[in-house]
Amino acid sequence: MKIYIIGAGPGDPDLITVKGLRILQEADVVLYTDSLVNEELIARAKPEAEVLQSAGMSLEDMVAVMTDRVKAGKLVARVHTGDPAVFGAIMEQKALLAKEGISCEIIPGVSSVFASAAAVGAELTIPDLTQTLILTRAEGRTPVPDREQLKELASHHCTIALFLSATLTKKVVRELTEAGWSLDTPVAVVQRATWPDQLIVRTTLEKLDEDMRTNGIRSHAMILAGWALDPNIHEKDEYRSKLYDKTFTHGYRKGVKE
Repeated sequence: MKIYIIGAGPGDPDLITVKGLRILQEADVVLYTDSLVNEELIARAKPEAEVLQSAGMSLEDMVAVMTDRVKAGKLVARVHTGDPAVFGAIMEQKALLAKEGISCEIIPGVSSVFASAAAVGAELTIPDLTQTLILTRAEGRTPVPDREQLKELASHHCTIALFLSATLTKKVVRELTEAGWSLDTPVAVVQRATWPDQLIVRTTLEKLDEDMRTNGIRSHAMILAGWALDPNIHEKDEYRSKLYDKTFTHGYRKGVKE
């Protein structure tokens, strides 16, 4: 017995994998996060499918529904926003389902971090500038481990993607500046990436809190920070990749001298 946990992608109903869509269309039962997953995508389920919303359910409620339907011989699809592996809250579902003898097959999806990067036309890893991307969140009501405090992570001065932090921008600015980030560090905020009402705000660390407040952004926003977000970075020749450099030799091409 098993269920499918499907990453629906960030919002655009076309940003689901081929496999994810196939399972959704074959499922007898679709349990989805109605506060985050696009209704247009869920409408692609087969007409006779039982479609259930989970935003008002507790963990135990969701697991009880999935367990009941799987044991009745139904194909169950649990549909999450973005990619289930990042802030997906799937571990606790898997643990309770396992107690019922039910396994999970996870189908990955497009994370909001990569949808946001695409929306602003950014490459988050730039040769000779930054080769590391940290996915994290600022500490709010839910604590983070001591060694993962934002100030500690920011000390690496790489690209940082902040989930679930739209209401904590004062804290974000303080911790990044305490880690030595300059106030003119580029920041891009994407609210509701790939949805029809997507909003992009380009700013700096210094103006981040003010611009978030001015634009009324308090939820469903990805904050991307670091010099890889410089909108003019593509104009700087010193940050070119070696991959397509004609002087660079690799396993598929011999470099040529200028």
